[in-house]
Amino acid sequence: MKDTGAAAKRRFLVLYDCGMGGTSWWWVHARSPREVRETIAQVEVVDDAALTEEAGEWDLEETDLDAPVLPVGLDGLRKERDAQRGRPGFGALAGRSVVHLRRRWDGEDDEDPTLYLLEVGPDGRRLRQVRMPGDGTAFRSGPDDWAFNPPVVDLFDPRLVEEEVGRDEFEAQWDRARHDAFA
Repeated sequence: MKDTGAAAKRRFLVLYDCGMGGTSWWWVHARSPREVRETIAQVEVVDDAALTEEAGEWDLEETDLDAPVLPVGLDGLRKERDAQRGRPGFGALAGRSVVHLRRRWDGEDDEDPTLYLLEVGPDGRRLRQVRMPGDGTAFRSGPDDWAFNPPVVDLFDPRLVEEEVGRDEFEAQWDRARHDAFA
């Protein structure tokens, strides 16, 4: 699966969003953005030219994807990906333009379970979502409703295959849902 063709390596700006405003950045030499995502779990390869140019002024650690030891932060994410690689479903959702998922969130102390139907793009960011709190209601929201929209899933993660739902199921719930004022 790993892209190890004869392509020359290039430098990519890679970030890991730890949540709550915590983000780690690196320059990673690899053959392609896909190779980076296939080798390191939960990272994003920045494709914004202006941001990449701006990052050229930052003092970021630089590494080669094939290095035996990666910088702190990337090392654990590579180990996570290595553990996923042999499992059924690894990378099955990667490369698709749209994926629909059913995800459960149990809230604080497993109270107030909420089911989410997510429509995500190839970068793992939400395109649309339906929130179903369990009382028979359904609320829909989209990018205009969210202050932030970081990637919410890593499409190489083999566990996501079990969460996939069909487009028809997503659209049926989207059509019945009302706008979510609290998205």
